[in-house]
This record gives sequence, C-alpha cells and structure tokens, in this order.
Amino acid sequence: MSDAAATSGRRGRSARRERRQSGAGTVGAPYITRNIPFYDVLSDEAAEIIEANADRVLAEIGLEFREDPEVLSIWKAAGAEVDGERVRFPKGMLREILKTAPSQFTQHARNPARNVEIGGKNLVLAPVYGPPFVTDLDQGRRYGTIEDFRNFVKLAYMSPWLHHSGGTVCEPVDLPVNKRHFDMVYSHIKYSDKPFMGSVTAPERAEDSVKMAQIVFGEEFVDQNCVMIQLINANSPLVFDATMLGALKVYARNNQACIVSPFILAGAMSPVTVSGTLSQVLAEALAGCALTQLVRPGAPVVFGAFVSSISMQSGAPTFGSPEGSLLLNGASKLARRAGLPFRSGGSFTASKLPDAQSAQESAQTIAATVQSGVNFCLHSAGWLEGGLCSSYEKFVLDADQLGMMHVLAKGIDVSDEALAMDALQEVGPGGHFLGAAHTQRNFESAFYRSSVADNNSYEQWLADGELDAARRANKIWKEQLRAYTGPELDPGIDEALQAFMADRKSSFPDSNV
Repeated sequence: MSDAAATSGRRGRSARRERRQSGAGTVGAPYITRNIPFYDVLSDEAAEIIEANADRVLAEIGLEFREDPEVLSIWKAAGAEVDGERVRFPKGMLREILKTAPSQFTQHARNPARNVEIGGKNLVLAPVYGPPFVTDLDQGRRYGTIEDFRNFVKLAYMSPWLHHSGGTVCEPVDLPVNKRHFDMVYSHIKYSDKPFMGSVTAPERAEDSVKMAQIVFGEEFVDQNCVMIQLINANSPLVFDATMLGALKVYARNNQACIVSPFILAGAMSPVTVSGTLSQVLAEALAGCALTQLVRPGAPVVFGAFVSSISMQSGAPTFGSPEGSLLLNGASKLARRAGLPFRSGGSFTASKLPDAQSAQESAQTIAATVQSGVNFCLHSAGWLEGGLCSSYEKFVLDADQLGMMHVLAKGIDVSDEALAMDALQEVGPGGHFLGAAHTQRNFESAFYRSSVADNNSYEQWLADGELDAARRANKIWKEQLRAYTGPELDPGIDEALQAFMADRKSSFPDSNV
C-alpha cells in the first residue's frame, strides 16, 4: 500500500470516528427502559427484617429536623411525637403518608422529545454533581469556572448516552456564591434542551429556580407538571438541616421532584455493616420522602441513597467496593418495596486520574447501578477524586461506558432477525459469516462501537500516535466542544430569563456565603 493510500485510509477511519464522537445532532434514547430482570442480593425475608429495624429507628430513636419550626409543626399535626427538634414516628405512619407519592412520573424537558420517565423499569443517566474542582490533561486540577460549567453542560447535551443535563456539574467559583445559581440554571436552559436540576443551597435560590422554570414552561404548566428534579441530602446520621428542609418545601409546594437522599459513608455516618446501614438509609429516606407528601400530596419524590464505605485505616472514602455494590443493591430493593422511584449509583472512583483504578472502580459501580434497578443516576459521567473533581477526560470515558450499559439493559433479542436462522442456513458447516446476507444487513448496528477504545493492531496504534485512553479522551472532548451546536431557545424566553436574572442580581449585594 502506498503512503498516500495508507494516509487516506487512516483519515477515513479518523473521520468516521470523529463523526461518532462529536455527537453533533445525535438524539439517543431519551432514557433506558430495561429489558433485564432486577438482580436482587437481598431476600424478601432479609428485607422484612431491615424494614422492621427501620421502624424501630423511626419510633425509638427518631430523626432531628433542625432549625425549622414549620417542619416540626407539620410533623406534629400529622401525628408524630415531637420533642424539641427530635421527631419520632409511630410504626406504619410514614408508609401511610407515602401512599400519595407517585411510583413513576415524567420530568418534562423544554424539548418534549427529551422528556424522561422516572420510576418503574426506567433508568435516567445524569452527569457528575457538586465538585468544586475541574481537571484536564492540559491545565491540570483547578477551581471550576462558569466556562467549565457550560462546557460540561454542552458535553452532556451532545452525548447520546446521557439523558439529563444534571445540576451542579461543577462549582463555578468565579461567581459569587449567592448569585451563581442564576447562571447555572440558565446554562442548563440555554446550552441544552435536556431535563435539568434546580438549586438547593438556600430556599430563596430554590424559589429563583422555580421562577426561571416558570418563564420557560409557564406558571400553570409548572404547577401541574414536574420540570425540575432536585437533590435533598440528609445530614446523616438521622438529621435534616434547615437548608435542605427549606429547599424541599419550596420544590414540593411547587410540585417539583425531590430526591431525598441519605449521604452515607459507612463506618463514619452509619454502622460498618451493610444491613445496619440499610436500616438507617430506609429510616432517613422514608422520613424525608413522607415530608414532601405532607407539604403537597402527590408531589413527585424519589427515594435516594448515596452509599459507600471508608477505609478503616485512613478514614478516606472508598469506591467500587463489594460493600458499596451490596448497599446499592439492597437499597434499590427497599425502594421498590416502598413503591418509590430510586436514585443511586454512578461512575465513582477515589482515583486522582482517569487511570486503571478509576476505570475499575467506576465500572464496578455503574454495572451494579444498571443491574440493581436504579431509576435516576447522578454522577454517571465525569466523577473523579471522590467527587471533588469533574474531569473532562473521565467524562468522555464514562460516557462510553454508559453506551455499553444501554446495550446491556436491552437484554437478549429473540426476534426472527436476531435469531439469524437464515444466516445459519446460508453459511452451513465450515463457512464464515462475514459475507452472509444477514451480516450485511446488520453489521453497522451488530455490536457496540466504543468511541474511545483502540482495537487496532500495534503497528496502527504506533502510527496513530501511541495514545492511551486518557489522551484519546482528551482529543475527543475538544473535538466535541468545537463541533457543539446549541439547541434553539425562543428569543423571547431568553430575553425574559436574562431580564429576570439581571433584576434579581441587582437587588442584593454579592456574597460568598
């Protein structure tokens, strides 16, 4: 083969790869509908024991709801025992309240083709949430900015494997703490048309998020439909603080979904055992979820569980552990038994780099996520360093794994075309299937094609620059951002959003609190 022909061949492969990687104009499935059974490691008998222990925690120990007299009054009126900020719940009370909570609901996107169904057999994948730092191979680790925030929103928008724009994809620390939520919510609306999350860092910021959603969707539509979903963390063990309670009330009153999620590193914030931790998770989640129904019966709510373990030698969080998978799996079954959608899982790692450790730990967690029956998955792409860092390269590597999870969740096709009897008859003994009519019909979609993995020969890998996975991912995210074309946003809505933000920002001084 001549040098020119070789170069042309490589360029052809490169061009096809770039088209796959860019995601430009790609609209994947709006969410995964699983066609595989739930993988349960918790038996019904064991689940009943854990549920009984959770009832004891609720009735005998109780939870604290701090610095929120209104919430204490709500619990007292509902029949709970209120002693100062400690609330105890009679057996069966919370499950009775939760009968008004939907087992499945729609979160509407501004593009209706992107609406997601949360609950049932469905899985919605959302990007990393919350890191103050970002990192890439060019600039290294640094504090996140609003430019980084917009970049991650764009990358999530362009990926056919992510169904949701997420929330705090990184903290834009170049903006004042008390005003950055405006730009964050606006970025989700402007640079993506997938569903998104609102702010929970103060009740007034939750109110601002609702008002911005009303500008986009209309006040009546927002009142009657879920257009935002929010993360409400318990301050484990057995505490809800005023900030989370304030945001929960705002969103529940406005019929917007809350993910009530105990945030637990077992051994520090819960017992060291899986069953002991699950009893605590269930108690905390039931209490927070039930509160949304007392605020507004029928408001959408999700049973959440962020659960992992710590190193008993150093106290550092660990991810991708067998205990973490067992906790995730057990909590998923408890949520289904409670009749609530479930949030958990992700692509977790404690690694500081997008390396072999990060790949192993993330693969362990995301596989357990899909197999266990999670309905809403935060941190699906980009999580690094125990959640302290949003990584550009890992975002790309994780998204590729999510594509594989889409295929896994479909299960095994037994349609006539999939059974391929015509191919078996055509080829017969001793032949090969490369030229078979069935292969020709199906070769483009036959197997998942990784956008990152290098399956070429050693010689081809040398010719392509000897790149490892992280460096290939570095090229991909840059190509994707160069190719980004944003969704249309009605100019009148855009103008109204910017006017609202300008007016609100000018009404109070900047603050980093």
